[in-house]
Amino acid sequence: MTVHQPSSPEPSGPEPSSPTSSTPDPSAPEPTRRGAGPGGAGPGGAAERRELVLRAAVRRGLLDPEDALLAAFVDLDGVAASVAALHRAFPADLDVLHTFAAKANCLVPVLARLRGLGMGCEVAGPGELAQALAAGFDAGRIVFDSPAKTRRELARALDLGIAVNLDNWQELARVDALLDARESPTRSRLGVRINPQVGGGAIGAMSTATATSKFGIPLADEGNADRLHEAFRERPWLGWLHVHVGSQGCPLDLMAQGVGEAVAFAERLNAEPGPRRVVGIDIGGGLPVNFAGEATDPTFEAYVDRLRAHAPALFGGGYRVVTEFGRSLLAKNGFTAAYVEYTKVSGGRHIAVTHAGAQVATRTVFMPDAWPLRITAHHPSGGAKAGEPVAQDVAGPCCFAGDVVARARPLPLLEPGDLVALLDTGAYYATTHFEYNSLPRPAVHGFTVDAAGGVHFEPLRPAQGVDELVRADR
Repeated sequence: MTVHQPSSPEPSGPEPSSPTSSTPDPSAPEPTRRGAGPGGAGPGGAAERRELVLRAAVRRGLLDPEDALLAAFVDLDGVAASVAALHRAFPADLDVLHTFAAKANCLVPVLARLRGLGMGCEVAGPGELAQALAAGFDAGRIVFDSPAKTRRELARALDLGIAVNLDNWQELARVDALLDARESPTRSRLGVRINPQVGGGAIGAMSTATATSKFGIPLADEGNADRLHEAFRERPWLGWLHVHVGSQGCPLDLMAQGVGEAVAFAERLNAEPGPRRVVGIDIGGGLPVNFAGEATDPTFEAYVDRLRAHAPALFGGGYRVVTEFGRSLLAKNGFTAAYVEYTKVSGGRHIAVTHAGAQVATRTVFMPDAWPLRITAHHPSGGAKAGEPVAQDVAGPCCFAGDVVARARPLPLLEPGDLVALLDTGAYYATTHFEYNSLPRPAVHGFTVDAAGGVHFEPLRPAQGVDELVRADR
């Protein structure tokens, strides 16, 4: 626990040219600031809040030009606010389980905090399942999605009572065999993922409801609708439909249209004589994130509005609902900070070589047009840099020419020892590490900011040492 005591305010004069080499006391107090930030405490705006956290991180040695060149930070106040916004957006009388897509941030302490906020967990492989169980999620609040589940993985899910969305006809046959071999019924909720084939968004790699997507059973392909009808008639244990249209780059109406196709299919199944065939619909996640500015746009409320327009029966009380949001809950509640090691001019272009590159910003480096990031410039103390913007490349440490996080970005001129912050990186990025050049994983720190502006850090993942990295590869 961090103990806060009165302290002197930050100096208001010029920033020093390099950070101190000493390691500050982790219990050192933070300067008092007034106002309420995004999480309900601390500074008044997101930029001021980040600067407060960066200053605190430098003073406490969480960022250091020799020992902690790179670190990621997750705003735990903001995460709680985002989860609350999701719960508010859906009607209180709807039977809905909101699960967090573990792929977006699979750190066990993050998952445990989300569990404490009332979330379930969606996993897409045995590693994520193990992390969800380690975080304390009840099996009945875990959903298992993957296009490549093995027999062993399926059998374990059925043993534990974890919900499973079956991706294809062969997987359906595999579960038939597993259920026939069981001595007792499973508690698992079992459903089929359908591909509504409503088309793709602006980023093809993030669009999962195209005509030829690898995910799900394509609903419009010849014979599949009739075959699915028969599958539900023959299997009383099959009671759910799963649909996911995509995420970044997908407009809300396209996403809601895909859900509408799933609900319409469920309504046709349930119109037949006998018990209701479909009792629940997993509508996936995928709400896009605004990487261009501070605003949270689109909102969960806006998405629910489009769902009401395209799938009104979803809200009629006849279906249980599951959601699987990930990036939209975490992205804007985190940033990654790295030191500038060197600067140079090449062909008239200013270049800053930093310690944040493809290993923590993989999508941005390889698909810069689809995944641009906002970047802010800071003095070695963590304070924001001022000055005339200069077009400069912000490059990473990886040994290939394309390891550039931003090109010709107008920023105050960066110098060795400065810090850069990559914004909106609370999902994926540092927690989905790319081991190029055997660069070790950076530390990830959670933080909260109290009403007086005091910053409290919580370790979410320690930095990986070089010795640890070598041991893992022996």
